[in-house]
Amino acid sequence: MSDRIASVERNTLETQIKVSINLDGTGKFNCFTGVPFLDHMLEQVSRHGLIDLDIHAVGDLHIDAHHTVEDLGITLGQAFDEAVGDKKGIKRYGHAYVPLDEALSRVVIDFSGRPGLEMHVPFTRASVGGFDVDLFSEFFHGFINHAKVTLHLDNLRGKNTHHQAETIFKAFGRALRMALEVDERMAGQMPSTKGCL
Repeated sequence: MSDRIASVERNTLETQIKVSINLDGTGKFNCFTGVPFLDHMLEQVSRHGLIDLDIHAVGDLHIDAHHTVEDLGITLGQAFDEAVGDKKGIKRYGHAYVPLDEALSRVVIDFSGRPGLEMHVPFTRASVGGFDVDLFSEFFHGFINHAKVTLHLDNLRGKNTHHQAETIFKAFGRALRMALEVDERMAGQMPSTKGCL
């Protein structure tokens, strides 16, 4: 299998973003978005997904973080789509349950080629670390539309908003890791009866 790496740039009047990824990495992480809590969440994806991530984003944060967060989801999704390639030989499906103290979240992903998001996260506060939790939905919508994946995010329990968010992102990283793992028994076959994804 060839190297599963990608570098994608997205430049608009609102944001300038560059993302480089290695799906077969060790969890190396270098990131600056200007949104510290988002950086903290993305580090969870990198570390627990064993995905090398290098992200640099400049956005119109003097307005708010909306454009930066949404456009980062888009750019990261594009990078994943490019790095995954034709999807032959991957497990395709991934899932993870992750606890953090009182919080427990489940994430399930399918590299189906069909964007879909079911997000059920009853955050107990409207913001955490100065971050508007509504923006998590914008991030994941941007990601699924451009990575072309079906994604189910469920916070099953939790009282602390930081813990709720962190369990979602840790489980997201773990689910990605499982879905993107190469299954030697597939021997380069497409993981679909359709013959394509």
